[in-house]
Amino acid sequence: MNLSEYRDWLIELKRQIKTQQIKAALSVNSHMITFYFDLGRQIVDKQDKAKWGSGFMKMLSRDLMQEFPDMTGFSLRNLRFIKQWYLFYKQLITDLSLLTPTNTSNRKQLVSHFNQTLNSSQFLQTQAKLPDQLSALALIPWGHHIKILQKIKDVNIALFYISKTIENNWSRAVLEYQIEIDLYGRQGKAVTNFNLTLPAPQSDLANALMKDPYNFDFLQLSEKVKETELEKALIIHISQFLPELGLGFAYLGRQFNIKVGSDDFRTDLLFYHTRLKSYIIIELKTTAFQPEFIGKLNFYITAIDELVKDERDNPTIGILLCKSKNNYTVEFSLKKISSPIGVSAYHYTELSDDIKAALPSAEELQNELINFENELIKT
Repeated sequence: MNLSEYRDWLIELKRQIKTQQIKAALSVNSHMITFYFDLGRQIVDKQDKAKWGSGFMKMLSRDLMQEFPDMTGFSLRNLRFIKQWYLFYKQLITDLSLLTPTNTSNRKQLVSHFNQTLNSSQFLQTQAKLPDQLSALALIPWGHHIKILQKIKDVNIALFYISKTIENNWSRAVLEYQIEIDLYGRQGKAVTNFNLTLPAPQSDLANALMKDPYNFDFLQLSEKVKETELEKALIIHISQFLPELGLGFAYLGRQFNIKVGSDDFRTDLLFYHTRLKSYIIIELKTTAFQPEFIGKLNFYITAIDELVKDERDNPTIGILLCKSKNNYTVEFSLKKISSPIGVSAYHYTELSDDIKAALPSAEELQNELINFENELIKT
């Protein structure tokens, strides 16, 4: 390594960092992410073209931390992450300005554009849209980028989780959890007829909100659980159920009563989706999918459309969740159905009957907690 060349570069790099400190006061994260990308580019360039060995990064880390003792991010470990992060995205980012959002406050529009590209089956060929999408990299914290880099090896999948982080304002812990339960692999995998029964913008969003399978591992139920027990368990754990459903679901009730003529009918669970502007009926089945399930759900959808929704609401959507399903049978069952319906499987933590019987019920646990609190008050 040429020490004279290194010193000249270090002087220029320190100047860049001081400039960065000023910019950071205006826009901390976006400018830091942009700077990290350019720093990664410079590190790779010095190692490739100037033939500097890997040992220079230790020297660089020491010199930068000595010059900027109050700044974090210049440890050897983080410099290696910066280099790895640059190499991960460099094929998509040919212009550094693409990393800097022109209007970071317009998050809604940015996420909308980003999702349109991610939903395209020809994502990597959609180069014309990439400038708007890649600016999203600067909208999530560096710690989130490190977590994605540690767990994801495909750029498309990484951009998917970046989009969802922006859309849902995920913390780093939530992001890690969503990666671990493979949200990407489950998203939009359900069997639906949305493309045939809903207009294009709404059908795309409806397909994107579906998962297969749904993860109800926050439940611990017997493998022979009844549908009403499953309903109750999901509502008891509504704070965990709603995030699994996704952004936009507003819970309206279970066993929602619909009066058709002189007859009363009840849906399992009723929601309103704030982005789709649609009522959503969720029907739960604790068995494998059967074609007749579609007919009942179709009836409920018609009833909600005719008796509950008004002209401001979009068509009601039905979601059927079964213990298991045969995709071909589901597709065949939906062929002549004009109501928008999606079918997915779900899984939960199954306990054998003897173990389940030995565990206290939710009501028993609540009573014990009340008794314990009363005892504390007395003392």
